[in-house]
Amino acid sequence: MTRVLVVDDEPQILRAMRINLRARRYDVAVADTGTTALHQAADWHPDLVILDLGLPDIDGVDVIHGLRGWTQVPIIVLSGRTDSRDKVEALEAGADDYVTKPFSIDELIARIRAVTRRTTPHDSPARIRIGDHTVDLAAKTVTDPDGRPLRLTPTEWHLLNILVRNPGKLISQQQLLTEIWGPAYTRETNYLRQYMAQLRRKLEPDPTHPRHLLTEPGMGYRFQPQT
Repeated sequence: MTRVLVVDDEPQILRAMRINLRARRYDVAVADTGTTALHQAADWHPDLVILDLGLPDIDGVDVIHGLRGWTQVPIIVLSGRTDSRDKVEALEAGADDYVTKPFSIDELIARIRAVTRRTTPHDSPARIRIGDHTVDLAAKTVTDPDGRPLRLTPTEWHLLNILVRNPGKLISQQQLLTEIWGPAYTRETNYLRQYMAQLRRKLEPDPTHPRHLLTEPGMGYRFQPQT
């Protein structure tokens, strides 16, 4: 049974999360302060942490730093802070995803499943489908339905490679810019918009309504695998 630690200072949210997650067969523990959360994580070793940023004793970003000092447990931030700077700061500290309040429990459960699937040990698939195209990570090729190669530029491939190797995970703009162009380019978000638009034109059935190469406004990008 997957163990989930929920950290929030609002009693009604803790109660609702405990009820909804247990109904879906998760083992749930709760904490209402950052200090309690850090101690409980060390003692209980959860498989996933759902974390509010506005805690009464320690800021949630500091809790993320504290956890990342010794564990790679998946962390989903669940917060009322909607400013993109707060979101980016949490992601850069090591959070795996960010959901804003008010939230849909169904969306949160979907995010939990996506994060736990990604972090469950398994062999990475060598081939991934995006629409009618097949991405072969080992051969570094993309082919259309007839098996004909689709040409990607080195930068397009680098961007696509990072996203598809992290299915379901939100990758921040700063992380992508740093990995692809270097630390001097962390403000050049227009580069990402341009190359994502090119990838969508080549891979998405409807580039104006992408289903797999998704934008999280102000935060980053996510590869959503086919179901």
